[in-house]
Amino acid sequence: MPDIIQLLPDNIANQIAAGEVIQRPGSAVKELLENAVDAGATEIKLVVNDAGKALVQVIDNGRGMSETDARMSFERHATSKISNIEDLFRIKTMGFRGEALASIAAVAQVELKSKKEGETTGTYIEIDNSVVKKQELIAMEKGTSIAMKNLFFNVPARRNFLKSNPSELRNIVDEFIRVAMSFPDIFFSLTSNGQQVFHLERGSLKQRIVQLLGNNYTARLVSVQEHSDYMNIYGFVGKPDTAKKTRGDQYFFVNNRFIKSAYLNHAVMGAFDSMIAKDSYPMYALFIDLDPAQLDINVHPTKQEIKFEDEKIVYAFVQSAVKHSLAQFSISPTLDFELDSSIQNLDAVSQPFTDERKSSAASSSLYNTFSQKNQAHFIENKSELKHWRDFYEPVSKEQQTISVDQGQHSNAAASTNIAESLYAEKHRQIQEDTPLQQMHFTYILAQNDAGFLVIHQQNAHERILYERFIKALDGKPIAIQQSLFPQTMELAAQDVVLLNELLPDLQYLGYHLEPFGNNTFVIQGTPSDVAQGNEKTAIEKMLEQYKHFSNDLKYSKREKLLRSLAWQQAIKAGKALTQKEMRSLVQDLFICASPNITPNGKPTYTAFKKNELDRMFGR
Repeated sequence: MPDIIQLLPDNIANQIAAGEVIQRPGSAVKELLENAVDAGATEIKLVVNDAGKALVQVIDNGRGMSETDARMSFERHATSKISNIEDLFRIKTMGFRGEALASIAAVAQVELKSKKEGETTGTYIEIDNSVVKKQELIAMEKGTSIAMKNLFFNVPARRNFLKSNPSELRNIVDEFIRVAMSFPDIFFSLTSNGQQVFHLERGSLKQRIVQLLGNNYTARLVSVQEHSDYMNIYGFVGKPDTAKKTRGDQYFFVNNRFIKSAYLNHAVMGAFDSMIAKDSYPMYALFIDLDPAQLDINVHPTKQEIKFEDEKIVYAFVQSAVKHSLAQFSISPTLDFELDSSIQNLDAVSQPFTDERKSSAASSSLYNTFSQKNQAHFIENKSELKHWRDFYEPVSKEQQTISVDQGQHSNAAASTNIAESLYAEKHRQIQEDTPLQQMHFTYILAQNDAGFLVIHQQNAHERILYERFIKALDGKPIAIQQSLFPQTMELAAQDVVLLNELLPDLQYLGYHLEPFGNNTFVIQGTPSDVAQGNEKTAIEKMLEQYKHFSNDLKYSKREKLLRSLAWQQAIKAGKALTQKEMRSLVQDLFICASPNITPNGKPTYTAFKKNELDRMFGR
């Protein structure tokens, strides 16, 4: 019987190895930026086209390479960083395995230009599928330019698994931020399809954090700095009022290398204990300097997971340093996501309404959701409002879910008809002459022939808005209320990429936003539900809530958007409502296709039967 085990050809072996190192355009960005840093560059420019699928180019003014080194750099495990086994435990460079360029050359078309200081000419090399197609001498300035073109052109199956351009661009921005934050003394720029995304001048770490994460952090960073014989830690944490519902702005660096560590994140969360809401996450950018011999970074292909020789010491040191810094600034708890502070200020949640304020609120645009004008968005037959459903049998989650994926939209009218048939036997006529009661500015008590309902006003409004938004994406766009005085809104670069991805759907949902350059948008119009003057906050909160849903893979992009908008625009618990507003809210709830739960599965109301009350009192 012939032997069956054989060596793989180099091109196949290279593509297999490349699969661990280069998984998407962002992977190449990380490797090329780190190579530029290791080359001692003081200026690094990143250029991408088509979210890196067509082009990823990194240009630096580093040391450059000789003709021989330039050719050798594409050989697997060829590196200038280490030469013996002991060097693995003294690593201070970003790269050391010598895999990056070989992996890139195996799955893309590559052009390299490099010139070493002191040499008269540079080297140009063109590689296609790991094969050198061209090599020649050229005139150029000192430094290196590497262009990766047509990623996975020779592996169509891998290319098909790449995500949408906005998703891949967000990943590129994430990788760029991680490297740029590590080295504030280096100039960085990022250009996408000819548009500048970042232009980062050299400066302090605090300046770099603000440049990358947005001006909102300018006066809201707390310095962290502790030194010991074993390790040092420095950086910044955000004040508690900067905490968000997502983990996005959290960065750990060990010897200037970005790492992911749930263990160290737990240490920081412990330092913020009782200072932030339970389901929120603080911002931090913390740098740990440690003897390389005390850690192992060679445990994962991306080098983003490491092992500490004594992780308990590192944990305690990190937590103590953050606690000490927060204590110095006398910071106390200030955040509650359920009762958003900006909404509370607008809505006067903290105090019951006076008659004067009730009257003012009734005419406020915040309540236009309950006006006849806005009811027209989703109420087609006014006579339907004369009847409420009083009690409903439990319905499975499958029945309650409404698909909002493109091409699979449920017809809103058909959904309502299905709901009518499901609950027809349960219809009762409400005693409309009986006033509704609001309890604790949160619950609405509605009486019917069989008993009464306790309705949670925020949950009910979320359901109403959610189904209204579904209709908007099904071809019934929500009217845009043009702003008399358009606001400008500056966002962090990651949020700019995200907002650009959502703009087409937001247009249907009543938002008119126009890019204005430099990570800025002009808010030309919003739905009438959004209070005048609160447009910027509403959009920022919506983006934050969207990112909160992003880790849940069972939701499509549109589903996440609709849930985020419904949560953001819904009236909050603690809001005083008039009789007219309560009645409109309840009526609108009970013409929904799934009136008894929010989009996130929370109950909108609870029913109590009169005979149950009678039994409680021995009647």
